[in-house]
Amino acid sequence: MMSVVNRLLLIAALLLTACGTHKPDPAPEETTAAKPAQSDDRRVLAAFGDSLTAGYGAEPGKSYPDFLQQEIDRKGYRWRVANLGVSGDTSTDGLARVGEAIALRPGIVILELGGNDGLRGIPIERMRDNLDRTIAEFQTAGAKVVLAAMTLPPNYGPEYISGFETAYRDLARKYRLTMIPFLLKGVGGHAELMQRDGLHPTAEGNRRVAANVMRVVEPLLR
Repeated sequence: MMSVVNRLLLIAALLLTACGTHKPDPAPEETTAAKPAQSDDRRVLAAFGDSLTAGYGAEPGKSYPDFLQQEIDRKGYRWRVANLGVSGDTSTDGLARVGEAIALRPGIVILELGGNDGLRGIPIERMRDNLDRTIAEFQTAGAKVVLAAMTLPPNYGPEYISGFETAYRDLARKYRLTMIPFLLKGVGGHAELMQRDGLHPTAEGNRRVAANVMRVVEPLLR
């Protein structure tokens, strides 16, 4: 017969085995569903351009599109400004990335390109052709294009400057565009509103550029 000691050892072994094979109860299912992220249902205004749009050299949040968004919000318009400025872009570079902007389905596009073409002395015909194709693509996608025109320093010569400025006016007529005659009006040439390079506005300069843009764009926001 099994001794009392042996019986106790057997019982202890059975208990240890049972404890080793016991599976923990499954965790209760999460009953609170995660809240979905709120979607932004505002229409998109795409600021599409080069360093003047990107806000080169200014503090983060101090580009002209940033100030434009503040003014749009202040006046209660339900539009979201997408800053699609890339420093250094020429009209060729801009044309190459039109698809990225169209993917946002913008209702309005502020097209600010060509300044770097002029500063590099790129043939005006090439710049005009690139802007022409860019405008056509945006309009085909259903966007209203606002053309922001630029000019050049006097040392580029009257003939080149005249042809450069005329290219913007010709495209505005061809496509019946709303045009900003000079994006940096009241800012360019004012040392207190421009950075040391004389090409890019300071934060306060960008605020004034946004005011220039708002005056032209506001009728389209309504």
